[in-house]
Order: sequence, then C-alpha cells, then structure tokens
Amino acid sequence: MTTRGGGTATKDDDSNPSTYSNQSKLKRLPLPTLEETMEKFNRTLQAMQSDEHHLETQTSISQFLANDGPKLQTLLQNYNASADGNGVGSYVEEFWSDSYLAPDCSVVLNLNPFFLLESHPDPKTAFDPVLRASELVFASLKLVYRIQNETLAPDTFRGKPLCMDQFKALFGSCRVPHEGQDVVCNDPGSRHVVVMRKNVMYYFMALWPDGTLAVSIADLVDILQAIVEDADNLNSDAQQEGNEGEEQYKASSWPKNAPVGVLTTLDRRSWSVTRKALLAVPESDNESALQIVDSALFVLCLDDVAPEDINDSASNMLHGTYRLKRNSEDAASYYQAGTCCNRWYDKLQIIVCEDGSAGVNFEHSAIDGHTALRFVADVFAETIINFAQSITKTIYGGTGSTVVPSVIDAPLRRATVLNESNEEPLLDVWPKRLDFSLNPKLDDVIFHAETHLGDQILSVNSRVLEYKGFGKNFITANKLSPDSFVQMSMLVAYYILYGKTANAYEASISLCMSQSLVKECAFFKLIAPCA
Repeated sequence: MTTRGGGTATKDDDSNPSTYSNQSKLKRLPLPTLEETMEKFNRTLQAMQSDEHHLETQTSISQFLANDGPKLQTLLQNYNASADGNGVGSYVEEFWSDSYLAPDCSVVLNLNPFFLLESHPDPKTAFDPVLRASELVFASLKLVYRIQNETLAPDTFRGKPLCMDQFKALFGSCRVPHEGQDVVCNDPGSRHVVVMRKNVMYYFMALWPDGTLAVSIADLVDILQAIVEDADNLNSDAQQEGNEGEEQYKASSWPKNAPVGVLTTLDRRSWSVTRKALLAVPESDNESALQIVDSALFVLCLDDVAPEDINDSASNMLHGTYRLKRNSEDAASYYQAGTCCNRWYDKLQIIVCEDGSAGVNFEHSAIDGHTALRFVADVFAETIINFAQSITKTIYGGTGSTVVPSVIDAPLRRATVLNESNEEPLLDVWPKRLDFSLNPKLDDVIFHAETHLGDQILSVNSRVLEYKGFGKNFITANKLSPDSFVQMSMLVAYYILYGKTANAYEASISLCMSQSLVKECAFFKLIAPCA
C-alpha cells in the first residue's frame, strides 16, 4: 500500500485522452505577493467592519507590511520552491491535508459528507435492496476498472482540463488513525469489496488481477443475498425489542457480533490507541482483517432499516439510526441495533436501506466533493442506463447497448462460469466473513464509543429543504454565486437563531491547477463544530 499525505477513453489516443493525460498541462497554484494578499484582506474586511474597526485593521496591516510580513513571505516563497522540487502540487496542499488529518475530533458529523441518491426508475429494482445494491456495486466496479486502467475520461470545466489526481484515492483508500496525525493509505491494485450487515463484516473478490470485472449483477445478487441471510441468522436470537428508557444497557451485551465499526467514530487519538490494542490481541486474525478492510475498494453497508421519509433517509446517510434492543440472552441488558454501528467511516461507503433507498458517505480527507460527485453521478447514471438497455433489448435485440450506450463501459469475465469448467476455481468470488477477536477491555471501549455516538445522534436533527420559490437561474441572473447565496442565507439564519455570526469559508475550484483540491464550504461545521 502507498501513503498519500462520464465517459470512457482509450489510453495514448489524442482523440480519447487517458485519465491523467492532462496532468502535465496543469500549472502550479501561483503564490500571490504579500501586497496582493494584504490588499485583498483589507478589501474583504471592509465590507464586514465598522469604519472605526476598519481603521484599526488598516493600522495592523501597515505594521505587518513593515515588520513580520516580508520575513514570512520569504519563508513561504522558499517553502513553495522546495515543495515544487519535492513534487508537492502547491504551497497550500500539505497545510490543507493537515487541516483534515490533524484534528482529533470524530469524522462523524464533523468531516464525512454524504449524498442521497434518487430512487431507481424500475420499481423491481427500486424497492429490492439486494438488487439495488448489486447494480450500484456493479457500476462502481466498472468505474474502478476505468480508473485502474487509466481509461476514464478526464474532467474539464468550461473547456479547461482539471486535475484528476484525487481519483487515485477514490477506491482502495482508507484513513488510518495515528497518535500524531492520521494518514491516508491507498492500495492501487485493490480487487475486493467489504460488505457490512447488522455489524457483521464480509468481503468478496470482485476483479481479476488485470482489473476486469469477475462478477455480474446476477452474481452480486447471489453474493449479497448469502451475506444477508448469514448476518440475519446470526442475529435471529435477538429480535425482542427493548425500550431505551427501561434499563441501562451494558458492555458485552451484543448478541453475536460486536460492532467493531463503531470504533471509527471515536476521536482520532482514541481510535489510534484502540486500533493498536485490537492488533495486539494474541492468537487473533485482527491484523489481516483490518488489512482487508483498509485495502478494500469500498464498503457496502446493507442496512436493515426503511426510512420513513427523506429526513430519515438523510439522517441515515449522515450518521445512521439509533435503536436499542433487548438482549435475549440477558434480559437486563440492551444493545445498539441501529445502523449507526453498521459503518466503517474511514472509507468510501455505499449505503442501501431495506426499502431500496441508497446513498453514499465518504471520508473527506482523500477526496473532495467534486471527485465524489463524479463518482456518484457516473454510477447512478450507469444504473439508469442499464435499465434503459434492458427495455430496448426486447425491441432491438442484443443487449440494447447499441441503442443506449453505457456511461461506464468495462469488460466482464464471470468467475462463476469459468470456475465451473475447471477443477480448481480460478477466482473464488464467494463471500467470506471477517471475525475480530476482542477482550473485555475492547468490549468496554466499543460500548463507550457506541454510547457517545448515540448521544451525538440524539442531539442532532436533520431536515431536508427543497426550496421551489426560485433557483440557480434567478440567482445568477442577479450576478450572484448560487453557492455564496446559500451560504449567506445559512449565516443569516444562524444569526437570527443565536444572535451571533459564525465562521464560514467560500468554495472555490482550484482543480485547474496541478494536484489541487476543491476548497469546499462545510455547512455542517456551523451546527456541529469540532470542539
């Protein structure tokens, strides 16, 4: 593994550029002069200060320009030159990564964003969680093939090429906790998928060594159905509902499967210490299990809950549900059966609920919203195209792809078919369960992690607003940015509610520069600050 601090294309073809063919054309982010920075700083604050306060600001700026400013600018220029020589994309790259990887707070609510997908147009798929998950996984695997073989068409914005560096960390990546600062590890040759169901973890091989898909949608349906049945059987003895207010639930009260995934919701230093303790359990397979999870292409979470409305759906994608159950083996104890524990927040997660509703929750330090949006848009579009092809093939014959071309195309060699003609399977794609060995101390940490997560969930309300009074066209017609308009609306609402302003930052795309990031506005920080 290495550590990192819509269409198709053909490699080495000018008409169909490879994924990273535009990287050499991108310039480094320019370093502004000290005078340019201070002039912009002065102009920005003027709009937010009284005349008296702004005079104080101008005095401070003058003093800074005359004293410390030039010295710091020289240090920054030297750092920028050194970063260029060491292959660092820009003078802000390492600092920006630190802003995500250094904080000690939990990634849940504070860092991990989410997407809520539209329903599938085919009712047969829309309400079948296994089939919906299978189609999403299949489309994701096709995208993996394109990225690993560098045949994914590079992004552009208004005709200008954008940096594609983040796509190297989209799949097979994991945020790994460390005592000092987290790191993002990536396995560029990852071929397997991890699946979670009722806290039980499984994995299966999905790709051949060359990246070719080894499983079809039908194969994935069989694989995921087997996982659902196995996980549900493990939990079949814990069906008696509990009342959250009746009695205190306690550690080691989980029926069969301790929710190890909830450890990823801890503050990062505590998770680092606990991870070491998990690895240190004698005569266990914890190290290999963690390696399988860390290096997986992504995590598929099969939730056993059907959200009642769009608000519940959004909450489930953001942090999962909170639900206590009575342990049938110990009537005096309860355990957390909500989907909040059926997660591995350090990785890219595709989440599918019992009613077929789906979404994505992703670890934010490795990729920005722009990259995640390309993933979500291509994968969702491919599932729609697959439905269209299934309709047109009855009219035009074949697969229907000649009439409705795929958004993501990738070769498939079904391992199940090839295995039937060989004495030894060429590639075993059947799912395997991942079992973690624990001890009383780890049981206690998991219990307290789940309890703290529950407290956080119960303190947050999520509501989805779909405003229909006006939209982007009206805002841009008035020469305003839709993004800044929404931000200002939220800041005004916050001020009306709490009588004070909150810090926020404007989104700007710097992906037209080499190895750049999208500086996004994290709205949730206004509600759930890391403190």
